[in-house]
Amino acid sequence: MNKPKMSLHPSIRADRLISNLGYGTRKDVHALALSGQIHLDGMPLKDVTRKIFLENDLPERLTIAGKKMDPLPGLVLIMNKPTGMTCSHKDTGALVYDLLPSRWRARKLKIVTVGRLDKHTSGLLLLTDNGVLTHRITAPRSKIAKRYRVVLEHPLRGDEGEIFASGRLVLTGDKTPLLPAVLEIANDKSANTFNVTKQIMSRLVAFVTIYEGRNHQVRRMFAAVGNHVVSLHRDRVGGLHLQNDMPLGTYRLLDNNCTSSIFDDTFSSHNKCTYYLSNSKAFRVFSPDTPMPIGSESG
Repeated sequence: MNKPKMSLHPSIRADRLISNLGYGTRKDVHALALSGQIHLDGMPLKDVTRKIFLENDLPERLTIAGKKMDPLPGLVLIMNKPTGMTCSHKDTGALVYDLLPSRWRARKLKIVTVGRLDKHTSGLLLLTDNGVLTHRITAPRSKIAKRYRVVLEHPLRGDEGEIFASGRLVLTGDKTPLLPAVLEIANDKSANTFNVTKQIMSRLVAFVTIYEGRNHQVRRMFAAVGNHVVSLHRDRVGGLHLQNDMPLGTYRLLDNNCTSSIFDDTFSSHNKCTYYLSNSKAFRVFSPDTPMPIGSESG
């Protein structure tokens, strides 16, 4: 007599899991199974009341209507957010969640943004259905570095870096000073991105790294020194940064290694996640039109 398979992973009824992932009610899932559209390890799964282990490779082994199952609960996404979209489920107008497949928006564990980027800011945005991870990243005590590329209306005066790094800058409406922040002057390559001349780029384009997340903080910091932010783009959070080959409006599914890099103390150009996994499943690019990202051959 064969012994039942043992696993260190938790188990769940197949119908409950598939329904929780947004495929429909449990009745819908049973109908899919009876019609032979659910397969596990290549074999039809007729009894979806059976428990299955939530192993990491399950989305590769369980197919629904001929396609690999969507990511398991606990997913983490990196998105290159366009401007003109908001990060709230409640706002009207264009939302970042509109970029996700419709079924992902029907998952029982709701996918939410980890912090927010305002409507007029683009760049690196994290999304997850893991509340513990969200709290760990956004908690004030975490002090995770976030870097922004800034284009200014007026040239830098020259004293802004010292002011931002002082730890004594108090923004209008705040009672406590900001944590020290780092101002970096953009290099020639960054200037070319914005089509500005070499002579003026060092005074109009800069990078700012902050370690907290107050409302409109970077914009207010430059307003406090008499300047105005024309455009704002976040490119790094912790040790994780956007790759240049990731178009606006696309997102990528992160594996555990990539997620862990968020908590790295430094930005490394040799970060194994942001560079060396660019063609792997951990960093496969998905577009808003991709209905079932796991198993897609695009990107």
